[in-house]
Amino acid sequence: MTRLDHLDPAVARAVRDLALRAETEDGIEALGEQTLLQLTGEADVVHLLLDRDAGTEGGSTAAAPLAGYAQLDRGTASAELVVDPGARRAGRGSALLGAVLTEGAATGLADLRVWAHGDLPGAQALAARSGLVVRRELWQMSRPLTEAAGPATATPPGVTPPGVTVRPFVVGQDEQAWLEVNARAFADHPEQGRMTLRDVEARQGEPWFRAEDLLLAEQDGRLVASAWMKVEPGAEDGELYALGVDPAAQGSGLGRHLTALVLAHLRDRGLARATLYVEAENAAAVRTYTRAGFERSRVDVQYG
Repeated sequence: MTRLDHLDPAVARAVRDLALRAETEDGIEALGEQTLLQLTGEADVVHLLLDRDAGTEGGSTAAAPLAGYAQLDRGTASAELVVDPGARRAGRGSALLGAVLTEGAATGLADLRVWAHGDLPGAQALAARSGLVVRRELWQMSRPLTEAAGPATATPPGVTPPGVTVRPFVVGQDEQAWLEVNARAFADHPEQGRMTLRDVEARQGEPWFRAEDLLLAEQDGRLVASAWMKVEPGAEDGELYALGVDPAAQGSGLGRHLTALVLAHLRDRGLARATLYVEAENAAAVRTYTRAGFERSRVDVQYG
């Protein structure tokens, strides 16, 4: 097992290759977007690597395919791990999880949680063996964008709340205002509410980023809400990546209106399906998205 505070580019590429092998085998991403972005840079994370030849011992290099990888994010007290499909059922998942829990305890993370995307049977079994239970559920909700699926939304896109204008994001101009509203809108969210300028700039460098896919709602010249869309190149699905309304503007119908605009925008791009992620316990948001035709399509969980 190798513990590193930083990865060089070659090892970061090896981790991405490992994640892709696991995603191809499992049909679901092994590591989340933030974890992949934090393979490089100055994030407050710990990297744990297993070399294929060394099993649970020894170092890890880019020369040999990795058998396993885990990342502990000290800022969010969360972790993710992945084992290569060809190296499973040999105790490597238990070794990685044990190392993550040991590292968390050593750094004072009393409520460390471990992500399981899709909550696959292997993750369930590993958690059960380690005495972990589900502490959080993140739902993916989806809906088709075809005309046959029925009305696009419960609120027509053309009906803008009084005094509100909606425009696309301008790179180099709107970052700080967006961050301030996002922080207020997601003050209780462990990941979204912590976004920094560096996080925004990292996403602006991703192949999927388009400024016109980030809609800003302003009232009297002041930003009050936003809806960010994410469409991976070549994908048939479009994601409502983040929708945030300033607490001072909540209850005005902005959330419903922006959801309607997003669905119309994604449909105009010729996409077949819209997806989003929402906390299972956020009953108000779940109701809003259910009224807009979304249904639960997958569950990601955190064990702790």
